Formats: sequence, structure tokens, C-alpha cells
Amino acid sequence: MLLRRPAVLLSALFLVLAGLGGALVAQMESGERGILPIDSSGTLEITGIKVDVGGKDADTARYAGWRMAQREGFKALWAQTTKRPISQAPNLTDSVLDGLVSSIVVENEQIGPNRYIATLGVLFDRARSAELLGVAGEIRRSAPMLLIPVMISGGTPTSVELRNPWQRAWAQFRTSQSPIDYVRVSGLGVDPLLVNAAQTRRPGRGWWRNVLDLYGAANILVAEVRVDRLYPGGPAKAQFVGRFGPDGTILGSFELVARNSNDLPRMMSEGVRKMDELFVQAHSAGLVRGDPDLIIQPPPPEEVELVEEAGPAVALVPATVVQVLVIEKGDANAVAQSVAQIRGLAGVVWVTQAALPNGNANLSVNFRGDATSLGSALSSRGWAVTNRGGVLYVTRGAAPGVAPAPSPAQP
Repeated sequence: MLLRRPAVLLSALFLVLAGLGGALVAQMESGERGILPIDSSGTLEITGIKVDVGGKDADTARYAGWRMAQREGFKALWAQTTKRPISQAPNLTDSVLDGLVSSIVVENEQIGPNRYIATLGVLFDRARSAELLGVAGEIRRSAPMLLIPVMISGGTPTSVELRNPWQRAWAQFRTSQSPIDYVRVSGLGVDPLLVNAAQTRRPGRGWWRNVLDLYGAANILVAEVRVDRLYPGGPAKAQFVGRFGPDGTILGSFELVARNSNDLPRMMSEGVRKMDELFVQAHSAGLVRGDPDLIIQPPPPEEVELVEEAGPAVALVPATVVQVLVIEKGDANAVAQSVAQIRGLAGVVWVTQAALPNGNANLSVNFRGDATSLGSALSSRGWAVTNRGGVLYVTRGAAPGVAPAPSPAQP
């Protein structure tokens, strides 16, 4: 039993270390995801400028190399933009170029004690250099296109699940110079679950409609590359294919070759530029465009029924009860006719009648107005009206000089 305890302890320690190793591997794998695309708004880029200069020390040689890259870069960008020979490009002074250049990108450099050999890229500010280069400040862009880079190496397709040279080349691409409005994914968060190599072969439009709505795109562009190596670290041959839409319509293809593994980033960068040209040509031909079936339309606004008003609104006057005494000198028929005329006045809501001993009538008139307004209405119809403390004494037959109005028909 004593001899077996060390073996048991060693086995348990081995299992613990194996579990920790698995956790470390899982952490390393999760950390291998995600390449944030660079912000290329408002810049013009030229790459692949080779410099080989000397100086009294390393810093002087490097500064001279960057100065040379600015001059050569502007001429190359001018020739590329204007489609004219580079020999016709204007020679700008270093002070002018300092105001146009936004930054220097070091692609590869070798620094010696008094020599500088490098391959550089130069970024020019679009707003400042647009007039000299003959380009407009703004270009017409396509509808937003969700870009999915797919790299097939060793028979295994990979998109943004793991970092790869193809995804890195697209992340470093300056999209501001392209008419295609690319929506690039970084590979962080839910990107590996929603946008991966397997999903590019999925034709279901219902799925893509939700994915495109999440990323704010109108259609899909798939940039696919298949890399075949003769041996590890040796020459590589790549087949590039551009696809469009959920159905994977092939827009075109081309081939590039890399001398070795160190030359692979250069091949990928060149492949991105050629793939962008392929997409631009398809866009100019009307093939690359947004699909209304893939865009979730907002619900239509609710229809509001408009009611036309016949006229301006009139505020209703509150109704009050006015006591009216009708004096007809004992004539019952005359009292009935008078009460009927009062009921027909405008503004009268209801009338209640109480008989008096002398044959006259005591009326309670619910009228929209006050006693004065009711008296004025009765006077305009030819009645003789006397207001005594809010009680109206009315007699049918006009006052002197006023003709009585004709009596309405008996209701």
C-alpha cells in the first residue's frame, strides 16, 4: 500500500495538469479570434514602395527612406488615379508632401548602422490631395455589402472562426478607395456563429434576412481563396473566387503565386486588390446590388382616418332655467299659442307650464343663455317683454311701433 501511494499521487497530479493544459489551450484558441478592420475613411493609400538608402546613422537613413517613399508614393498614386504614365507626375516639394501625407505604413524593413532597406506604404489625406490627384472628395458607393472572407487550406474552410492571412488582408484593406460599401466583420462576439465558412453555403433567405438586418447590409459578398502548398513553408499557389448573394453566384476568379511563407501576406494583399476590382466591375455591370427580399421592411404606418369638419367648432352656451309669465287676459287659446311660440325659439331646450288662477301661464324655460338673452329673443319676435328681477313678463303683441311676428303653426 505504501508503494502505491506515490503512483496514485502522480496520476492525480497528471490529471490536474492535463485539465489546466486544456483550459490554457481553450484560452489560447479563444484569444486567436478577432481582427478589427482599420478605419480607412478619408485616406488614399499606395503600397509596395521599395526604398534602399544610406545615411550617416540609422535614424538619418530611415528618415531619408521615408522622404523618398513620400515622393515615389505620390507619383505612383497620381499615375494610378489619372491612368497616365508615372513620368508625367508632378514633382512636389517635401514641405507640400508633409501636408498631404497622413501616415507611413511599414510593410517590411531592415535597419543597418548606416543603411535602410524597406517596403513601405503611404497614406494620403483625401481632402487635401484630392485636387492634386484629380479625384472627387466623395465617390458613389454601392449598397452595403456584408463581406465574408473564406480561406481553404489543407481542405479545411475557415472564415472568421480563427485568424488567418486572408482575413487579416481584408481587415487592412482601405475600403474608402472602393465604390463597394463593405461591411466587414471582426470575428469577435457572435461573428463566428453567424458568419462562418459553413454558413456561406446556406441558401436560406430567411436566415440571411435576419443576419443582414443585424449587420445593416443589403446583400452578401463572399471572397474565397484556396491555398495549395508544395510543402510546409515552401511555394504556394492560390485560387481566388468571388461569389455574390445567398445563392453563391460566381462573379469571376484568378490565380496568384507566393514564393514562400514570408511572401504569403504580399500575395493576400494583392488578392484583396484584385478581388475588389472584380467586385467593382460586377457592380458597374449591375450584378452587385441590394436585394429587397433580403431587407426587413419596417411596418407600414397606421392609417389615420381624417374627419372633415363642416365648419369651425362653436362653444355651447350653458343652459339656464328662466321663469316666464305669459299674460293673455284669460284667453286660453291665446295662452296655448304663446307657449307654442316660446317652445319654438332657438336655444330653448324644454318648457314646463303651470296654470295660474287668472288664466295666464307660468313657464319654466330651459334656455341656452340668460334671462336677458331670452328677453331679447322674445322682443325680436314681436313680444312685449318686461324683466323684473330675472322674471320675464311677456305679452303677445308688439310694443308700440313694433309689428308682431306671424305666429307659427299649432304643434
